[in-house]
Amino acid sequence: MSADRRTVLALTGALLAGAAGCAGTTDPNDTNGTNDNGTEDDPFDGYETPEFPRIEPTTDHDIETGLLAEQVRGNVDFALALLAQLREDEPNENLFFSPYSVSVALAMTYAGARGGTAAEMGEALRYVLEGEDLHGAFAALEAEFEQRNADGEEVDRGYPEEDGDGDEDDLGFQLSSANATWADEGYPFDDDYLELLEASYDAGDHLVDFSGSPEEARQEINGWVEERTNDRIEDLLPGGSISSATRLVLTNAVYFLAAWEYEFDPADTETKPFTSLDGSETDVELMHQREELSYAEIDGHQLVELPHANGDTSMVVVLPAEGEFESFEASFNVDRLATMLEETSRPEVDLALPKFGIQSKFSLVETMQELGMERAFTSGADFGGMTEPDTNELFIAEIVHQSFVEVDEEGTEAAAATAVVMDESAAAEQVEMTVDRPFLFYIRDRPTETPLFVGRVVDGETLQDD
Repeated sequence: MSADRRTVLALTGALLAGAAGCAGTTDPNDTNGTNDNGTEDDPFDGYETPEFPRIEPTTDHDIETGLLAEQVRGNVDFALALLAQLREDEPNENLFFSPYSVSVALAMTYAGARGGTAAEMGEALRYVLEGEDLHGAFAALEAEFEQRNADGEEVDRGYPEEDGDGDEDDLGFQLSSANATWADEGYPFDDDYLELLEASYDAGDHLVDFSGSPEEARQEINGWVEERTNDRIEDLLPGGSISSATRLVLTNAVYFLAAWEYEFDPADTETKPFTSLDGSETDVELMHQREELSYAEIDGHQLVELPHANGDTSMVVVLPAEGEFESFEASFNVDRLATMLEETSRPEVDLALPKFGIQSKFSLVETMQELGMERAFTSGADFGGMTEPDTNELFIAEIVHQSFVEVDEEGTEAAAATAVVMDESAAAEQVEMTVDRPFLFYIRDRPTETPLFVGRVVDGETLQDD
């Protein structure tokens, strides 16, 4: 890991509007095998769906543990639904994004939505809570992550010096989330809405001149994003995305950098073939370790959890049975994930995992529309909670999401950004797990079960591009 990666890892997101409906999700009772009757067997049949892990918030925010756990479950559900929708456009490409960043950004937008617009957004984003409970839940999560970051300490991993400054170039831990409100100066925004964003999301109010100097405002927002993502997310808002009609942009930034609890020895990394979804083979660098890890296997579908050194975050890798990636991915949902996590034990895992890096950037407008959120992008959108009476003319003009992840022998670095642009209308045994074919992964905050980043790897040819 290069010296600049030791500084900070940022995940940035600007909030935009959401979609309704459950497109891209599947019934947990759907099946993906074939039995003697010609119907499909479900490898999860017979497993009782567990409660998704409860969390005990350590913050001062007045939110019940049960309510917070319900919303976290909704966040996981949204993460998998968004993955399902995004892969439809590029089924043979690697993907990476931050559902947490999108959820927070959209929560800030949702706070100003009313009527049918709010109903669509809430359904699409899997918001199981409403009003003060919803925003209190996100405030509690933000505070949890702030505490997690404050508790993080540099971990002595025993790596050699690299930067010549006399100190060991060890990898520590960073997890932080920042929000900002970019409002057109002089526009009649509702004071209660802005105060809610400040109270629940600590979203600093930035006044900019969208009407007179949209390009200058765009560069200022992009600079804020770059600063909070260690320059991993550059030029989030492309030229032309901000115009004189823009009135509000909502941004969220999360920063993540963590060493592995159990490092991979670079001497054990070997070049081996990776079989892509289309059947082609590409030589990639496979890291190797043998450790006692949380591991589960259901009918050939494997899951392993790789803890980070801070003890609270981890990467979960899900490797479907050979030849069954597409059917497994199509039926994978929050209940099946919870079941696999519930079934974990701690055998000695002989693990081979590719080093990889993924960069993604896409507009989420059509994606959210497909999920069912439609009104928010039209002149009929109701964001009356954002503005003073008789000034409800705002709609969502664009949603941009950009992300970055790099995984190597030392740890994980990830960054993501979402931008919402609102315009005014005219153990005992040893098991083997060789990840040499398509797989899913996500990086989670373990105490809260919040999915920070989600990805899929299906193409080996671009997996380790320089």
